[in-house]
Amino acid sequence: MSVLIIACPCALGLATPMSIMVGVGRGAEAGVLIRDAAALERMEAVDTLIVDKTGTLTEGRPAVTAIVPADGFTEDEVLRLAAAVEKPSEHPLAEAVVREAEARSIVIPKVLGFDSPAGKGAYGMVERKRVTLGSAAFLADLSIDVAGLAPLADELRRDGATVIFAAVNGKLAGIIAIADPVKETTPAALKALVADGIRIVMLTGDNRITAEAVARQLGIAAVEADVLPEGKAAVVERYRAEGRVVAMAGDGVNDAPALAAAEAPTSPWRAPASPW
Repeated sequence: MSVLIIACPCALGLATPMSIMVGVGRGAEAGVLIRDAAALERMEAVDTLIVDKTGTLTEGRPAVTAIVPADGFTEDEVLRLAAAVEKPSEHPLAEAVVREAEARSIVIPKVLGFDSPAGKGAYGMVERKRVTLGSAAFLADLSIDVAGLAPLADELRRDGATVIFAAVNGKLAGIIAIADPVKETTPAALKALVADGIRIVMLTGDNRITAEAVARQLGIAAVEADVLPEGKAAVVERYRAEGRVVAMAGDGVNDAPALAAAEAPTSPWRAPASPW
């Protein structure tokens, strides 16, 4: 190193920015955008990766696998009303419901008063009926009894499916099971990360039974399930408080708070000013 500095001091000044450019370029080839040199440097110290499930570990293109109507309803009726409420939504699960209705050539009616509380579900008025979709907890908060189909919902979750409960005018109408296959590249990527000493934590708003079924398939031991979007950042902060250097991977708007709470670049490195 001494010989290098004495013989050619410019070489040392060029080596660092050149290595950073190569690293950023290699990342871009793999579809990874690196914000700055400090982020690249900080990434080397990461020991924990908290990763979202839907669209990150999985393909993000789920499909309906089962529809179970409650007494007094039919499969197509449940699907038709659910698709009407889900059509304005951009959530992958909503898109799966709409695609299934279209595949069955079901005419989807219009929805009025649509709303979608983040991480909970959606509701609206369809043909003068109040249609509510979402998790069991969301419907329970609205005093809608879901006990009649809860055992069957758990069976579907054990197969790795996400279950949406549907209610019409405050009465349980049925459940819709939606499965999202794991990406082909996910197992190898996780294996490589673990080999590098990275601890993997799955973070999802999905039901714990569904989350643990996917985690078992991928060999992930740590699972944080039933976490609403606003709670994801708190999970990241908890791991950081334990002294871990945390990176977060997610693909949705709901993941934004957690992404922001993950390790921020702390290096004071700045590109040297040009002498020219």
